[in-house]
Amino acid sequence: MSSTLLEVTRAGHEEVERLERLIVKDFQNEPPSSKDRLYQGHRVRHMIDTISSTTERLIEIYEDKDNARKDEIAALGGQTATGINVFSAFYDRLKEIREYHRKHPAARVVDANEEEEALLKEEPQIEFSGEEAFGRYLDLHELYNQYINSKFGEPIEYSAYLDVFSQPQKIPRKLKLKLSRQYSEYMENLLAYLMYFFQRTEPLQDLDRIFSKVETEFEEQWADGKVKEWENEKQENGHLQDQLTLIDLDFYTTVEELMEVGPEKLKEALASLGLKTGGTVQQRAERLFLTKDTPLEKLDRKHFAKGSRGSVQNGAAAASQEVDNSKEIALLEAKVKKLCDLLNEAIERTKDNIVKKQALTYEEIEAEREEEETQADTESDDDEQQIYNPLKLPMGWDGKPIPYWLYKLHGLGQEYKCEICGNYSYWGRRAFERHFKEWRHQHGMRCLGIPNTKNFNEITSIEEAKELWKRIQARQGVNKWRPDLEEEYEDREGNIYNKKTYTDLQRQGLI
Repeated sequence: MSSTLLEVTRAGHEEVERLERLIVKDFQNEPPSSKDRLYQGHRVRHMIDTISSTTERLIEIYEDKDNARKDEIAALGGQTATGINVFSAFYDRLKEIREYHRKHPAARVVDANEEEEALLKEEPQIEFSGEEAFGRYLDLHELYNQYINSKFGEPIEYSAYLDVFSQPQKIPRKLKLKLSRQYSEYMENLLAYLMYFFQRTEPLQDLDRIFSKVETEFEEQWADGKVKEWENEKQENGHLQDQLTLIDLDFYTTVEELMEVGPEKLKEALASLGLKTGGTVQQRAERLFLTKDTPLEKLDRKHFAKGSRGSVQNGAAAASQEVDNSKEIALLEAKVKKLCDLLNEAIERTKDNIVKKQALTYEEIEAEREEEETQADTESDDDEQQIYNPLKLPMGWDGKPIPYWLYKLHGLGQEYKCEICGNYSYWGRRAFERHFKEWRHQHGMRCLGIPNTKNFNEITSIEEAKELWKRIQARQGVNKWRPDLEEEYEDREGNIYNKKTYTDLQRQGLI
């Protein structure tokens, strides 16, 4: 029944108020898992977008550029071409309503509460790859392949690339690698992926506002020459004349002082600027001194050599274009750095996951993935009330705190720290003993270059592990094969000697 503008306006205001109430109601429910929290964020984002589009439509109606709303209000008051007739307008409207209900006799009245419940339980479709694990990790394999196959990249492992991609300032700018088209395409692809991932995992963040602030700060820093790793860009490319001139004219105040440089240097400086190089020393100095306060574009044609003016102008245009390209690439780097700061937790989780995978077999990885999927499916949605746990006891298999006597029996209040695992804390003796065979401790021992054998159980200090490894190596050295003492020789009479004794007796002629 939205046949009139006033009805459309009323329905729009009602829709905005309804969605605002839904957003408040949705935020009052604490999501039990990260997956549900992601669903909630996307639901709210969709409702906010709907409110924005509805509000824009209402603003257009109130602006009334075609006077349709004004005419409708006048018609509602009974104003016609012949005069004012209120009753005629009323009965015309009543006839229209009756005609609508006659054509739609089975129109269903939607229960607002049912619709709200359905909206709050809706699970939006969010596209994530298998590697991203529903937004927990980043999937940078395509960008990694692009990086290692480029001129500015280097052949490194994927785990090392996760430390490098967020630091584009480490790529040397002096080799002009950053000004290449290949690097520009790589940065654009990296920024596009990080933006897409950020919008999927943080739907309530306003990315446009974040980038607007980044661009404002970048413009100020670029104007002051304070952008990191790009501080001298304007000085290097901004003044073509300073690049081409071999003589710094700021040190000379008169033509006579400039003449002291000598004819050869004056000739080289004039040639680099495309000016005529002939004449006496004074004429050369006067011609070069003109460029101190006058740009090359404004100099008279008679001072230029034939065919040189165009090349100088082209050089100036190329330098200006290079400055613009540098600014665009520096801005891309600033945006990537900002997104990496915002996604720091996801990047760290990705690094830990890659290191963990390197220490596991394929069967263990598959088993862990199935366990995560089973855990995600069996997360209870019914337990919405807060669990009372004042002692902060660990949770059992049923999602409730374990009994206090069991907590004391297993010594779960006792903390064990392992320096080899990066000072990671293990609670309880059982967890401490079991961790020596887990991936974290194995990775730490591998980094130290020590085999993770039973000899190193209960060793948590790096110094103790190194000292024990030295002793084991020394002990293995004592048990090595020593031919001088252990190799046996037999003489003609059948006597047995070791190699050293047999050699000595043979030298003395006793054998």
